Amino acid sequence: MKTIKPTLESLNHWITELPSKIDALSELALSERTQPNKWSIKEILGHLSDSALNNLHRFVSAQYEVQPCTAVKYAQNHWVELMDYQNLPIEHILNLWLSLNKQIATVIAKIPEDKLQNSCDLGEEQIVTLEWIIKDYVDHLEHHLKQISHSLENPNSER
Repeated sequence: MKTIKPTLESLNHWITELPSKIDALSELALSERTQPNKWSIKEILGHLSDSALNNLHRFVSAQYEVQPCTAVKYAQNHWVELMDYQNLPIEHILNLWLSLNKQIATVIAKIPEDKLQNSCDLGEEQIVTLEWIIKDYVDHLEHHLKQISHSLENPNSER
């Protein structure tokens, strides 16, 4: 747990901070697509929910499956479209994101230190540890949350 403590702290920080940042935005700001092929903030948050759902499965299964476990991939653009985040109320999307990430934080906090070195096959001959997947998940989350923050500070920039 020592090796992922900062990662867990970062995740818990966002669980606490993100709701107030999202609540401060108008529906227009949340729904606007800066370009036709770019996601709105609602869709980015939806994508982060999809990522949470898929990674929660990885965090649990990597602890008990035969090593290396196989990480199921998902087609992020299809997920965002089929989940219809653009047309859902932001409260729905935010609650989904919060629930999934609170559960992820609970699971991560209980992973025994020795399980963090369990291996997982991401495909394309990429074998990584559970610890790597956890850190990568939070890095990915922070990348997108910084995109959202940047777009709020610079409304005319691309996401």
